[in-house]
Amino acid sequence: MGNALRFGWRNAVRWRRGRQGTGYDTMLRRAAARPLGLNSDLIRCPDGSEGPPHTDPVEHGRYCRLKRVLKRSPAAGEFVCANSIYSSARIKLFRPGRREHGVTRVVGGSRWLLSLG
Repeated sequence: MGNALRFGWRNAVRWRRGRQGTGYDTMLRRAAARPLGLNSDLIRCPDGSEGPPHTDPVEHGRYCRLKRVLKRSPAAGEFVCANSIYSSARIKLFRPGRREHGVTRVVGGSRWLLSLG
């Protein structure tokens, strides 16, 4: 295996702090080139973390995000978004640039998500 490939794999499987600085971590950031512009993240929200209400900047076009809950926390840690496109206990589809969204404080354990956009 070449050095560049080893470096890329080590970086892909390393937890990084979420960009909002509220306690969640991300791993396996992947992005597809335009015109699709898709990206994916594995997100870990440890006990005590939260995602305050916010909207995400969108450079151009229509942007949707699908979040699949892989593991729920024992209490709280719920996704909050008014007027999401689709919402069930484990799947959330919404427009992050147009709709304010967030996650209530995670209590009693961790929460894991797969995020696709």
